[in-house]
Amino acid sequence: MNKEQQRLQQNGWKKWGSYVSDRQWGTVREDYSADGNSWDYTTHDMARSKAWRWGEEGIAGISDDKQLLCFSLGLWNGKDPIIKERFFGLTNAQGNHGEDVKELYYYLDATPTHSYMKMLYKYPQREFPYQRLIDENARRSKQEGEFELIDTGIFNDDKYFDVFVEYAKGDTDDILISITAHNRGNEAADLHLLPSIWFRNTWVWGRHPYKPALWEESDSAIRISHEKLAVKYLYQEGGGEIVYCENETNNRRLYDVDSNTLYPKDGIHDYVVHETNTVNPEKKGTKAAVHYNLFVPAKSLATIRLRLTDKELKAPFADFDEIFHARLEEADAFYSDVQEGVEDADQRLVQRQALSGMLWNKQFYCYKVQQWLDGDPAGPPPPQERLNGRNKNWKQLNNEDIISVPDKWEFPWYAAWDLAFHCVTLAMVDPDFAKQQLRLLTEEWYMNPSGEFPAYEWAFGDVNPPVHAGATYRVFKQDAAISGRKDYEFLETVFHKLMINFTWWVNRKDSNGSNIFEGGFLGLDNVGAFDRSMPLPSGVRQEQADATSWMAIYALNMLHIALELASYNKVYTGMATKFFEHFLYIAGAMASMGDVENGLWDEKDEFYYDQIRMPDNHVERLRLRSMVGLIPLFAVEVISTETLKNNPAFEKRMSWFLRHRPDLAQLVSRWNEEGQGNKHLLSLLRGHRMKRLLSRMLDEAEFLGEYGVRSLSKTYEKTPFIFRKDGIELSVTYLPGESDSYTYGGNSNWRGPVWLQMNFLMIESLRKFHFFYSDDFRIEYPTRSGQYYSLKEVGTKLAERLLKIFLKDENGRRAVHGDNEKLQTDPYFEGLIQFHEYFHGDNGKGLGAAHQTGWTGLIANLIKMVNNP
Repeated sequence: MNKEQQRLQQNGWKKWGSYVSDRQWGTVREDYSADGNSWDYTTHDMARSKAWRWGEEGIAGISDDKQLLCFSLGLWNGKDPIIKERFFGLTNAQGNHGEDVKELYYYLDATPTHSYMKMLYKYPQREFPYQRLIDENARRSKQEGEFELIDTGIFNDDKYFDVFVEYAKGDTDDILISITAHNRGNEAADLHLLPSIWFRNTWVWGRHPYKPALWEESDSAIRISHEKLAVKYLYQEGGGEIVYCENETNNRRLYDVDSNTLYPKDGIHDYVVHETNTVNPEKKGTKAAVHYNLFVPAKSLATIRLRLTDKELKAPFADFDEIFHARLEEADAFYSDVQEGVEDADQRLVQRQALSGMLWNKQFYCYKVQQWLDGDPAGPPPPQERLNGRNKNWKQLNNEDIISVPDKWEFPWYAAWDLAFHCVTLAMVDPDFAKQQLRLLTEEWYMNPSGEFPAYEWAFGDVNPPVHAGATYRVFKQDAAISGRKDYEFLETVFHKLMINFTWWVNRKDSNGSNIFEGGFLGLDNVGAFDRSMPLPSGVRQEQADATSWMAIYALNMLHIALELASYNKVYTGMATKFFEHFLYIAGAMASMGDVENGLWDEKDEFYYDQIRMPDNHVERLRLRSMVGLIPLFAVEVISTETLKNNPAFEKRMSWFLRHRPDLAQLVSRWNEEGQGNKHLLSLLRGHRMKRLLSRMLDEAEFLGEYGVRSLSKTYEKTPFIFRKDGIELSVTYLPGESDSYTYGGNSNWRGPVWLQMNFLMIESLRKFHFFYSDDFRIEYPTRSGQYYSLKEVGTKLAERLLKIFLKDENGRRAVHGDNEKLQTDPYFEGLIQFHEYFHGDNGKGLGAAHQTGWTGLIANLIKMVNNP
């Protein structure tokens, strides 16, 4: 084992990490309004003055795993109206495509124990254009692109600082901090750096009266006292001025009432920017900052060093460089092992930044719904309307954990199906954390008593695709490959909870017991002609091809897990039988849907469609060729003859079932025929239908783009899909970029862009089909090209298209940067990658959330796949 792998086996090394959110304001947790308008109840302007109830925010922030103590960076260029203590962005209502962070920052490096971390923030030397960003985005329509910080031209003449923040651990409670500001401009510039430390406020709410303390130990050290923390000191080097205040709300500024303290949370801000007497002259409090007023020459740099530690040190910086050097070398050694077989330097750069972004996007997430609904003893009672509002049926939810989130500014909360994909990538570097995350969502204090998994904090009751079982089995296999042992305890624990969740789906989302599912929203925002989360008129049902396919996938995943568990405990054989039969029932229902001739499969179009079933049982098919109709491809598993021989009871029951239900057996691809190497295939698609669906998917005039499979057929670019019913007309047009829809805030788009997680599932499915069919089964790629490849080769070629989003092309340009010349050619930009939520369907430009190294982190898995076929 290398040093970092050894640390992963030791306790305590993850106690401190990048657990501070990039945004706490505008979240549901901090919303105590009557109408649930979270974006207006707490704002960016309020944030510097308001003590948060449920978590903390900051730039490049770290904290302990209970977020009792936080550290992050503040900056001021002497021109801005406020200190830059948190990233600025637009609210959902302000952005022409929903909420959007308007900053440039990059997560460059991280190890899974956070023994070494590095990030970069680009801070303009001119006044930050807060109002211009608000005004220009307000002016733009939904047909126009978002107006970003770089579009203002503020970086054009290099009048900015590249501020690198690095952390290296000397021990579990010994964190060394280096902050280096590079002046990229041709003129010297002033820069105020304010590394800050504070306690999360746990004492003013009337529940936990204990109040920790910070005070001056010397002019170069802050003394830290908290009954639950080992750290005792923050040492600083360089003669910065240490100033103190309280991490408590400035009630006078926000609410025009007296505050409990003379030195509230924004006291340091007012002291630096307005030169007021708002810091504690007694040099104590619950928040402190070291104020460095730097003069950085042109094209030069300045570095400050700090140390947060449990040790009383006479020379805290004597071994600083040695420790930093060792941690960086160890990080390099760790990634050298992770990236074995990846020879291309650009691929290694992209993969390492992707994995580092995954590790930076861990967050302390605290939300106790019962307390949130009731309010706190020391505060006014929340409005009664809240008791019938958001998340009222999730009172059991009691979250207080480190969780992998999609994007700590845009999505600073967990999301059920996002998290499942995160774990598949996280397992590459930290399988134990990935397993812990998958277990977490199945705990009683997360799951609803009904068996539903929480979706995300805006609406825990929304329904996400049930991908947890698939991720569980993937991570189980990844962990076994890395550790050399199979963790049956993990697999068994999660399987039991998944059975409850599967039952919830069957009981709640199959309204008439037909094995056809009506999942509703399913995380695909505006994929259809109307909002799929909205209730339909009484007696009308939308029977969804994707919901039904997801449940077929779920059944297959559970079958595979049950067979794995049965290899060491035969009691699971019965569960394997149950999920085998349930898959066949779903497959049969999807094929017939009460319509013996066609079902969800449209023979004329050779595609799967949703349909509307009226109260009189009349069916109206929604002939929209979208990602919804490709999801049936994902429902595929291969079972070997050896597996059946090891489970004779399962094989016996399976054979009996197939003999007595030939109508179902014939719907499953050649189950009664053995494939290459005595393997059996379970799939929703027989050979002909699979070929026809792939023909559509691999058609460059429809789904296949230069940078991956699009979420909607390109045929709707010139001829939109029209849905007419009862005088209502709704249309869907191919939109390769941002959405023009207001559905779910309009900040994501499933009508044309490339989504990495869906492409990942397609590639996995093609490899499974190939495992059964072997190289002998070849398909045309692209459609009408006259070139034929095996299914595995097609999967690899799809992966290579996705890699083209991030990698330099023959002209040294990266598609993810779009047509921005600064990003493409400037040496201080071009090697910096952002991992966006989704990508333009025609040119590969990154869109949506800019730091979503959540499911977009799967690019790291694809790089490994391409290089280790």
